[in-house]
Amino acid sequence: MKFDPSKIWSEYPVVAFDTETSGPYPIESEIIELGAVKWFNGEIVGKFQTLLKPSSELQPDNIRIHSITNEMVSDAPLMNSQILNFCEFIDNSILIAHHAPFDIGFLTLDIERAGLNFPNCYLLCTSLISRALLPTSNHKLQTMIKELKLIGGDAHRAYDDAYACFQVFQKSCEKLNESATLEKLSAVQIKKIAWDNYKILSSSDHKLKSFARAAALKKTIQIVYPAGSTKSKPRTVTVFGIVRNPDGDYIHALCGIDNSRKRFYLNKITDYDVVN
Repeated sequence: MKFDPSKIWSEYPVVAFDTETSGPYPIESEIIELGAVKWFNGEIVGKFQTLLKPSSELQPDNIRIHSITNEMVSDAPLMNSQILNFCEFIDNSILIAHHAPFDIGFLTLDIERAGLNFPNCYLLCTSLISRALLPTSNHKLQTMIKELKLIGGDAHRAYDDAYACFQVFQKSCEKLNESATLEKLSAVQIKKIAWDNYKILSSSDHKLKSFARAAALKKTIQIVYPAGSTKSKPRTVTVFGIVRNPDGDYIHALCGIDNSRKRFYLNKITDYDVVN
């Protein structure tokens, strides 16, 4: 299927999806729940929901966010047994998520790990779109559920948040009336979201891949970063995660200078070398 930007969104299947994860940073953290709802021709035509077993135990700080416990995922399937099914579920659809860069970032990495082709999707973010069209006090999903009187279900559970995301999308499109074309929605969103922008393992960016390998192998890297009290002087960092972001890709790493976790933007790292 080829998407025609001049067509109204409702001419295509729409899949709203959400992830719950073991932490905020891809590579260090993993998806532990996937939920999605598929809409077409005015009705829900499909649902996808599964817990996923992570490679390490969930920590209390994270459990408090989504209430998914280690006991709940102990017998859950692994992502590598579910990722193909999910890719087939979302293929040839408008794929939406609330704060899509977060969810797409995690999903892209799992698709890469499985060696699969990226599904044919038109990617949109309901957080970005709703900020331009829906005047709520803030654009957190749970706030919008309350203020727009949407069906919310269990907060921070993947399927219920996915369904709420779809409702936000519908409300946003209503504001555009007959002009709710894919082209118009992308223009309202402003920031471009595409699979290629979230690649890590299959990226052509040598710096990005170097930091990804370091994170996966728990290696220390020496970097030169022109910020802080040690501007342009080498510092060692232990990389835990990589975030690809429309506002700039960054690593989340433990800084060897003050032994604290920090964000380092890749475009500001002027030199780097693997230490061990």
